[in-house]
This record gives sequence, C-alpha cells and structure tokens, in this order.
Amino acid sequence: MPEFSLLAVILGLFYLAALSCIYRILLSYRTAQGAIAWIIALIALPYVAVPLFMLFGRNRFGGYVWARRMGDAALTDLLNRFEQQTTSLSHAANEHFSDELQVLCKLGRQPFTSNNACVLLRDGETTFNALFDAMESARRYILLEFYIVRSDKVGQRMKSILKRKLAEGVEVWFLYDDVGSVGLPRHYLRELAGAGARVASFGDGNVRRRRFQINFRNHRKLLVCDGHTGFVGGINLGDEYLGTAMDQEPWRDTHCQIIGPAATGLQLAWLEDWNWASNEFPDLDWQPDLPPSGDQEVLILPSGPADTYETCALFFLNCINNARTRVWIASPYFVPDFQIMNALQLAALRGVDVRIIIPEKSDSRLIRIAAYSYLVQACQAGVGIYRYQPGFMHQKVILVDNRYAAVGTANLDNRSMRLNFEITAINTSETFVSEVTRMLEEDLANARLMSESDYRDRSIAFRLGCRAVRLLAPVL
Repeated sequence: MPEFSLLAVILGLFYLAALSCIYRILLSYRTAQGAIAWIIALIALPYVAVPLFMLFGRNRFGGYVWARRMGDAALTDLLNRFEQQTTSLSHAANEHFSDELQVLCKLGRQPFTSNNACVLLRDGETTFNALFDAMESARRYILLEFYIVRSDKVGQRMKSILKRKLAEGVEVWFLYDDVGSVGLPRHYLRELAGAGARVASFGDGNVRRRRFQINFRNHRKLLVCDGHTGFVGGINLGDEYLGTAMDQEPWRDTHCQIIGPAATGLQLAWLEDWNWASNEFPDLDWQPDLPPSGDQEVLILPSGPADTYETCALFFLNCINNARTRVWIASPYFVPDFQIMNALQLAALRGVDVRIIIPEKSDSRLIRIAAYSYLVQACQAGVGIYRYQPGFMHQKVILVDNRYAAVGTANLDNRSMRLNFEITAINTSETFVSEVTRMLEEDLANARLMSESDYRDRSIAFRLGCRAVRLLAPVL
C-alpha cells in the first residue's frame, strides 16, 4: 500500500508538472502544430514528455531576456545610441534605401554604416590567415566568440598567438559555446586564463541563468580587434576547414572581414553575449580613430531566441519575399518550416530565379535525409535544389538580386530560426555583391541540380524515412 501511494504521488507530481508545461505552451506557443503535439505528449506520457519539454520545448531564452531588460544601463545606452545613428544610406532621399532594408535595421536594432571595407574569404586557409594577421596587429584588445573551438593545429596556433599578445599587454576576451565546444579540453582554457585572458562559456553564470537552457546555443562565429576590424561567417576554429587529414576533403565555407564602423555592430553583439555570460562590462573602443576604410555599406544583424521577434526567420522571409529577379541561398542544413518553404515557392512562381545550394556530403545524416522530403514541393514550383559535390559545403550565404548579399552563421533550419543565437553581415556594395555572385556561380558549377525523381524513384522505405525524419525538424 505505501508503495502504491508513493507511485501515485510521483505520477501526480508529473501531471502537475505537465499542467505547468501546458500552461507555458498556451501562453507562448508559436505554431499550433507544435503546441498540439507537446500537449498530447504531456497528457499521454508526462514522465517522458516533461523532461523533454524542459530541455527542448522552450522557444524563448528567458534568462537572456531578463538580463537584457534588467542589465547594465551602459550597455542599453550603447545599443540605443548605435541604433539611432544615421548614414548616407538611410537618408530618405536615397532611393537605394528601400523599405525592406529599413525593416532589417529595425529587426537587428542596428543601422547600416558607411565607409566599410569588406573582404570575402572563401575558404578556411584564407580565413585563418586573415584572422591570425588581424590578431597579430591588435594593439589594445581582441574579442573572440565561436561556437566550436578545437584543440587541434588551428586551435593551438590561435592559443599561441593569444598568449603572445597577452604578454605584449593586449587584452583578450574569449567566449565559446558549451555544446559546440564540448570536446575542448579544460587545460586549453586554463592555459589561456593563466596567461591573462578572460574566458567564459555561454552557459556560465549562476544556476538561475543556466537551468534548462541546453537547447539554446550560441552559434555565432566572430572576432573583433581594437574595435575597427571584425570577422563573421560560418567558419569555426578547427582543422576540418583545412582538410589536412588524409581521408578528409576540406570544408567549403565562407567568412567575411570587415574594417570600418560595421565592426562596432559585431562588437555590440559580442558585448551583449559577454555581459550575459559573465556579468562583466569591458571598457572597449567605440569610436576608433581611423580614416574611412572603404565605400561599402554594411548592416550587422544579430538574431536569437531572446529577440522580441523571430528575427532570423523574418530576415529570410524579407529577403525571399522582396526578391525581384533572383534569390540564391547556400546553407549546409535545409530543413525549412512551412513559412520559408511557401515563400520560396511563391518567389519561384512569380518568376524569381530561386536556387538553394546544399551539400551532397553532410555531417548530419538526418538533415541530409530530411532535405529529400522537400524536393517535390520545390521542383513543382520551380525552386532549384543543388547539391554541392566536392567536400562538405558549410557556408551560409544569401544573394538577393544584384542589390545585396549576406554572409553569416544562420542556416535554413528551425534551430537557426528560433533556437540559436546567430549573426549576419548584410552588404549592399555592388563590388561585394559581384564577388558573392561569382563565388556562388562557381559553387553551382560544382553542384548537381536535383529533380523529383531523386525522391520519387527511391524505395518506399527511403521516402517514409525522409518524411519521418522531417517530423523532427524543430529539434534537428
């Protein structure tokens, strides 16, 4: 009898917890399908669904939202002052500054800035050389934020440079993601900290901040030196981008170097993340004394689950819906929700050249399989799905007409749209857009255009598997 009573109490507690979860769902759900699925699971199997919901069901990073609202007044002031800046691009008389660009400014709470020089970095070796050169040239401080940091040749060279710069009096702040860098040895971090670097993980902080946040990841990859030189893109700190292993082809990825005022936007995004992770507010340079570096206009667009809006999803929808002649998107992970898929179909139906470049070889078998399930929808509307053949393509690039191009960290999947902290650099320069066009044309030349038969001619077991895996899209 006591055993039965204890079991009843435990089950009752699970149902109370399930009711609490359902209450949260009803107050904050974003899609009816997802809400219904969670509610059914919570009622039917509360002892399974409650722990899963606590880890994977939340769509708002509550702790970060609280920290943003209640955080340092100086940080809020910096964000507000930078957001209110105006440039030649944003003047009402400039026809180039369309409503869709104004929307992007409002989404990211940052302005387009002029007088930037941007360099498109098309592979790991070029990117690492540029990163290391910029770090060697730093005189005051280096800010790093990466999803994946490895203790391999690239990671060791990075650490060696940082230790040398620390010995020269340059300050270093090093932020990494717990999940992405789960294999990074503790001694690597202790060695950096021992040399004087400030090191923090995105999951650092008190227990109130950390609990049940495992499903939210900081997927950003950025570096800022002295407030005026920045880097952003898809490349993490690892040897896989060099293809140095005998049995490994190099990863195809894209990064971008920015010299000029737009580096301030990267620095602001870094500072907000650092303030969340460590409760520290470093003294940084917000007005570097440098002559204009170039003539390119750039917007830095941070996005994440603490935003008021679904910033990343709205960014992609804005690009697709406003494309006039073409929208080309390169993404290693193609698991779009119905809004993005519908927007791609509508764009193709109105005559826009819609091309999606995804890898033939992938580091995620599930995502590779799930992509097949979208083929029929895409092909029937005229959306071209291209599988890049040589190596693993990991770049995240979007090209809209001949008007602007973006390089960043966001993929065409639910995790980037709603769960990850991402960051994208949007550039309206004709020169930069032309460079991105040529780069993607070369990628397309190395890609295979897929057809409906790639899906329809496969076995029924394969097709059922594709559709089943697609159901997992929200957490892939």
